[in-house]
Amino acid sequence: MDFDAIRSAHCPIKLFLSATNVRTGKIRVFENDEIGPDAVLASACLPFLFQAIEIDGEHYWDGGYMGNPAIFPLIYNCDSRDVVIVHINPIKRPDVPKTPSEILNRLNEISFNSSLMREMRSVCFVTKLIEEQKILDKTIKRMLIHSIEADEVMQATSVGSKLNADWDLVNKLMKVGRERAGAWIAGNFDRLGKQSTTDIHEKYL
Repeated sequence: MDFDAIRSAHCPIKLFLSATNVRTGKIRVFENDEIGPDAVLASACLPFLFQAIEIDGEHYWDGGYMGNPAIFPLIYNCDSRDVVIVHINPIKRPDVPKTPSEILNRLNEISFNSSLMREMRSVCFVTKLIEEQKILDKTIKRMLIHSIEADEVMQATSVGSKLNADWDLVNKLMKVGRERAGAWIAGNFDRLGKQSTTDIHEKYL
């Protein structure tokens, strides 16, 4: 990765990486000018596998514990009203977990989805206020939410699969991702900038 290009004031891409402060439990969002190898490592630091990453005297774990993903930087710092969420953890499962490994797997999925659910609740609340004209401040955007997912594929895998670097699995997931993204673009591209393609209340609340 060319970190100098990412940190450049002329970089056309806005990048936000979230990490969880071990000491305070708060989310830390690294923006372009702060992003380097340590920020990338901190954003993906799973505490049962790696030591916490130290940055400026503070220690960080994976950002998923407090923001998976963090939506608010996109709301406050970007002009676009469209947010496309790519799900890597299934929100729902058809069966109740019974074995210790199944229970741990489901607990991980719920905890990593919890911050997204909270942010979607806030987006839904503000959207309702805007629609009812209870917010007249034109600087507050009505966000348009979209999602790309492959729940039936991810339900067949465990949390442990995220640590599996087997080339066949990586290629399989990449193929599924490209297929789902392509299908979503084909079916929804014309709706970008106009309307949400995800029912926030039904999916997240």
